[in-house]
Amino acid sequence: MYASLRYKKSNLTNSLISFIHSILKDLVMSTPVNQTDTSNQQLMDKISRPAVKDIAGFSKRRLFASINQEKSKRLLVGKEIYLSGKITTCDSLLVEGNVEADLENSHYIEITETGFYRGKAIIKEAAIAGRFEGELSVHGTLSVKATGIIAGNIRFNRLEVELGGVIKGDISPFTKE
Repeated sequence: MYASLRYKKSNLTNSLISFIHSILKDLVMSTPVNQTDTSNQQLMDKISRPAVKDIAGFSKRRLFASINQEKSKRLLVGKEIYLSGKITTCDSLLVEGNVEADLENSHYIEITETGFYRGKAIIKEAAIAGRFEGELSVHGTLSVKATGIIAGNIRFNRLEVELGGVIKGDISPFTKE
């Protein structure tokens, strides 16, 4: 009986390996040999990814809804990621980890509850559920969620603050000239 179980286990393992091998072979064979960056993206799109969870207080992910997804330049800084430097060609930035940077000419920044941003940001729209320290200039709407904390020099066109949201420092609206 022991030999019989061992034989069945071996067959099951071989079957599983064959199945995985055939899937990988189909994936590789369906991909052109002369790949460009766009074909690499198409290959990555074939791989299923887990859905992005909504943040408490956000009705939808404005990061993805507000910008043309096909042509946008998006940057996601994950929970255990630390990024420092200068960001200049980013349409939208989602911060779940830590960022120390200067951000210019961007459309949108979203800092989740786990996110921390330190530096300067000149943007069109912002949603802060985590922490921001530094200089923040928002030419559209600055939305501070209940868990959001902003400290520093803050300028904005429109301001939304949920109960519990904190703003410390020098804050002023843009003046109409």
